Formats: sequence, C-alpha cells, structure tokens
Amino acid sequence: MTKVIGLTGGIGSGKTTVSKMFEALGVPVYNSDSEAKKIMLLPETIVLLKSNFGNDFFENDILNRKKLADLVFKNPEKLKELNSIVHPFVKKDFIVWLKKNENEKFVIKESAILFESKTNINCDKIITVIAPLYLRMQRIVERDNLVFHEIVKRINNQLSDEKKVEKSDFVIENTDLEMTKNHVLKIYEILNL
Repeated sequence: MTKVIGLTGGIGSGKTTVSKMFEALGVPVYNSDSEAKKIMLLPETIVLLKSNFGNDFFENDILNRKKLADLVFKNPEKLKELNSIVHPFVKKDFIVWLKKNENEKFVIKESAILFESKTNINCDKIITVIAPLYLRMQRIVERDNLVFHEIVKRINNQLSDEKKVEKSDFVIENTDLEMTKNHVLKIYEILNL
C-alpha cells in the first residue's frame, strides 16, 4: 500500500522547494494549495462561493482571489467558511490522485494547513519545513508582493512552527539549498527502506 507523507510548513518556509526536490527524485507530489486554486475555478465551486460570499468577489464569473483573500485573512470565520467549501473537493481530488499512484512506495501530499485541516490524520509520516521568520518574510515579499501586515495575518492564521514540529516525524530547516537537498535525500532514503 502506498504511504502518504504529509509535507507542511508555514507560508514562505519553502514547502514547494522541498516538494520539487522530492519530485526530482521521482516521488509523486500532490500540491493541495495548487489543486485548491484549480478547484475554485470549477462551476460547482463557483456556485457555492457565490452563495456564501456573494457576487462581489467575481468579475465575469472569474473569482477575484485577491479580494477573497483580503476578506478571509481578516476574518477567521470567513476563512473557516471558505475552507468548508473547498476542502471536501480537495479531499476527493486527492483520493482520485492517490488511486492513480497506488503502485508507488510513497507519495508526498504538500499542504500549508495539513494540521489545521486535520488531513495529517491520513498521513503515515509528516515532514515540516521551517525557516527563520525574517527569511520567510523576505521570500513572501519577493514571491507574492504582499505588504507586512498582510503577511502577518496569513502567518497568524497558521499553526506555529513549534506546534508543527512537535507533531512531525521529520523537520527540514530550509535556510541553505545544499543543506536542504541533503536533508531531503536522507529522508528519501529512510522512506525507501
């Protein structure tokens, strides 16, 4: 049976960098965040989003993700509401994806909110990627072009690194690419035993 390895970490920690390293080693990776973005474009999801959040978040039936993000990261109840719509679709999508990869020894399920969404309970092992806050902030500013207070809101909506580390089987400190690669290789070897 294929093992599911959860890969998580706070915004800007380098989850995607680590998942790409696993992909380069031939490990299938399911990126929950990317899939959730695709799912939010589906007609059935759009209907639910409109009924819960209103038409103001759409322009010509296209979701204004920035506007929705501004709302949900200011309002924890709205974030819960959004997650209650999107997460069931992501869960079903992952099950279909996992079935397609059932002959693999293990797969990676990347999710920023693995613990918050309680999907960690379906994982055989957990890898948490961490990085110092200043480095995470720098990465987020460069990648997402967010301002300081928006970054802080997003970080505050996620479980702390300390709590994630406590619940994890492996921890990768992503401050140096070469060290991160070496750590990924060690974990890959352990998971292949």
